[in-house]
Amino acid sequence: MDVEAPAGVSFLLNGKPVHLDASPAARLSLALRERGEAKDVKVGCDAGDCGACTVLVDGLPVCSCTTALGQVDGAHVETQAGLVANDPQARALADAFQRHQAAQCGICTPGMMVSAVALLRENSAPQEAEVLDALGGVLCRCTGYRKIIDAVMDVNGKAEPVPVEARAGEITSGVGAAIARIDGWPKVSGSERFGDDVAPAGSLVVKVIRSPHHHAAFELGDLGAYRRVSGLDLVMSAADVPGQNRFGVIPGFEDQPMFAEGETRFKGEAVAAVVGQADVVAALDLSAFPVTWTPLPHALVPNEAAKVANLHETRANNVMCRGFVRHGDPEAAMPAASVVVEGTFSTGFIEHGYIEPEAAYAERRGERLEVHCCTQAPYMNRAGLAGLLGLSERAIRVVPTAVGGGFGSKLDLTAQPYAALAAWLTGRPVRITYSRGESIASSTKRHPSEISMKIGATADGTILAVEFDGTFNTGAYASWGPTVANRVPIHASGPYRTPNYVARSAGIHTNTAPAGAFRGFGVPQSALAQEPLYDEIARALGIDRLEFRRRNALQNGDPTVTGQVFTQGMGIIDCFDALEPHWKRVVAEAEAFNASADGQVRRGVGVAGGWYGCGNTSMSNPSTIRAGITKEGKVVLHQGATDIGQGSNTVITQIFATALGLPVEAITLVGPDTDVTPDAGKTSASRQTFITGNAARLCGEALRARILRLGNVSDGAVLKIIGATIIAHDAAGERVIDIASLEPDNGSYVLETIESYDPPTSPLDENGQGEPYAVFGTTAQMAEVEVDMALGTVKLLRIIAAHDVGKAINPLLVEGQVHGGVAQGIGLALMEEFLPGRTENLHDYLIPTIGDVPPIDVLILETGDAHGPYGAKGLGEHCLIPTAPAIINAITDASGAKVRHMPATPDKVLQAIRECSAAH
Repeated sequence: MDVEAPAGVSFLLNGKPVHLDASPAARLSLALRERGEAKDVKVGCDAGDCGACTVLVDGLPVCSCTTALGQVDGAHVETQAGLVANDPQARALADAFQRHQAAQCGICTPGMMVSAVALLRENSAPQEAEVLDALGGVLCRCTGYRKIIDAVMDVNGKAEPVPVEARAGEITSGVGAAIARIDGWPKVSGSERFGDDVAPAGSLVVKVIRSPHHHAAFELGDLGAYRRVSGLDLVMSAADVPGQNRFGVIPGFEDQPMFAEGETRFKGEAVAAVVGQADVVAALDLSAFPVTWTPLPHALVPNEAAKVANLHETRANNVMCRGFVRHGDPEAAMPAASVVVEGTFSTGFIEHGYIEPEAAYAERRGERLEVHCCTQAPYMNRAGLAGLLGLSERAIRVVPTAVGGGFGSKLDLTAQPYAALAAWLTGRPVRITYSRGESIASSTKRHPSEISMKIGATADGTILAVEFDGTFNTGAYASWGPTVANRVPIHASGPYRTPNYVARSAGIHTNTAPAGAFRGFGVPQSALAQEPLYDEIARALGIDRLEFRRRNALQNGDPTVTGQVFTQGMGIIDCFDALEPHWKRVVAEAEAFNASADGQVRRGVGVAGGWYGCGNTSMSNPSTIRAGITKEGKVVLHQGATDIGQGSNTVITQIFATALGLPVEAITLVGPDTDVTPDAGKTSASRQTFITGNAARLCGEALRARILRLGNVSDGAVLKIIGATIIAHDAAGERVIDIASLEPDNGSYVLETIESYDPPTSPLDENGQGEPYAVFGTTAQMAEVEVDMALGTVKLLRIIAAHDVGKAINPLLVEGQVHGGVAQGIGLALMEEFLPGRTENLHDYLIPTIGDVPPIDVLILETGDAHGPYGAKGLGEHCLIPTAPAIINAITDASGAKVRHMPATPDKVLQAIRECSAAH
């Protein structure tokens, strides 16, 4: 076929003949999405790296982003939505994905399911190895893969099929029930819509012009002439920003410009943007854009930062801020220790690696602006956009789409300002989607860390004193750097009694992409220092490593390093106790294996503890929930917590339903939208189950109380709603409330309640003493590994994770969160590192594949909590905190190698093995 011919291509799409009028050389993925209306085909990389775009071509799975449209001429192309609609086996697979909660954010689900269907057509009862092979080309950042494997292997499971019309609500109970996601069916059926799926046809497209240098001065040329010659609708720069050309997430640290002005501070920073019809923008040669660059001296690591000019005038020596906690007198106590260990540790930049690149669509509606985007923080986004555009917050509506993974980076403004400004200036709908290269270059990262730590203990294994110093590379702009700098000193003791303690931290500016929020806010980095050193102490004293931790674990009534005392909910000992039988068994098995093996492959076991304070540090962070009953008897829950895959839509509905006293299937959910749902705060810091969950509980209780008063029934009454009638039954009999006869609260609801919750905390004093969090989640994990002593390779055999969640609102969601966190911890330990200016895509940046994640055993503990809804705590952050140190400790146990600088790639492990051998 002549690939230059403009005639288009004909083929079958999900069983129906189609003719797509596009160049045969066009990407199949683009043609399917933009001309074939197959939005269930997702694009995560345009390079064949992620597999999200997988479709079947004549029954074979292919990456549609690396397949030319002309290659499917006359073929049969099948996508996720078509398969689920037409193929009984695909429908059964969708049901299995729901049963096992194998879809979290859902962005990788099309690729996973399409690949699985191809396998199941060949083998309806595959073994695990066959599933791993078939799905090996599809990446997932949320699930940890294990639930996906379970779903594919259980496609012929005996669970009752759910009618299609009821699949979004296959619910039978509230708190404590392992129900399917109430928003799960769109993810597994192909109808979910993400940031790049919602713009109307014909929308203008924005493309951002970015700096190719780490640090540079620049001058823009004649933008008007370039616009006219190029056939563009608009070219934007800093001169076009009507408000303040800066944004940020921490008050007092709003330092990042939408467009740089005269100087760029990192490679990938925006200086301008072009706006035009999609075909015009796609055809541009951006190397001809009128900008002149003058490279300037730059610093990429903190120890170079003091040698270059300050990136921000008010921050001397490029120090953004510092954190500090002091408890007792560690300097005086340390000399009395029977054993003292110390070390230096480092981690690099870690890319979030969500499979959905940043995307947004905006449209001006009169004097208001509407922005649809993949975000974790709609109200924060609205405030930031208002500042940039010089509008009131009420003039902007932010409507979150489905979010294809976030993990912290989608808290910050990214693509939204460019679509918003272009829509405001042109009066036309405007869309923007980052390429994978743009996303990696410009998005925030996990902070690189350089840590020095010293720990002293008594002869009986009691921790006596700790000194901690951490330097964190916060990049060119603040983002969430202040949060990291202040949270780390609170957590760097780990969940252990530490009577004498000092921790200092500093966030340092460099000429790199901003480092921001990433699942743990710096705590995973500090755990990679403390936990290996605790192993060293245990070994020096001849104490079992798990027993050493248990002996020093915080208990209810013990002060933390900030002086805070919990009377309930400090469950770390419970976590270690849950691991103990597994620990004894696996340690014995490893010893037996090593005694019988030839020595080239040695087995090791590691353990680590972790904790995490849920919510903002020592500051107000409320959530508000609204609910009402319509005159027709519909119960509507307005909950604004964005669900990025963690399950907040389901969990918060379960909590509300339980508090109200109705089944979950009786609740209609209205999701985040700044026009119709109250502010439930940002989805970060493991706060939604705890804080928004409490607001939902209070809202449900308040609505129930109103109903009970109307019916004059007791607190224990059982409620039902049938049509427009509420039936309340208690020991005294049955009461019937005619909803339509009641005076309505407003035009929307006959009965409405709005409730808020803000956790009780207190500010820290000059020594970091106070009550920073109302709730800490705790965890302990153990890892079993094999190390090849000749190659330095590490094979993970199993992870066992014990988590005290207070109360498991949905046990299946708990397991899924732990699996996903563990997988990210594996990446942190063994393979992940972003190199500024060098890492550009998902084959340069390695994240764990389905073959890298071993079986994960999740031990759910429910010790309760004084503040959480029904005793529940947050979970998302601390899932990964102990994983990496447990793996590193297992590597040391197997080989003697002490890897202090992450990731523990084979070359580093082998070098550490040789150093260990030389020392002995």
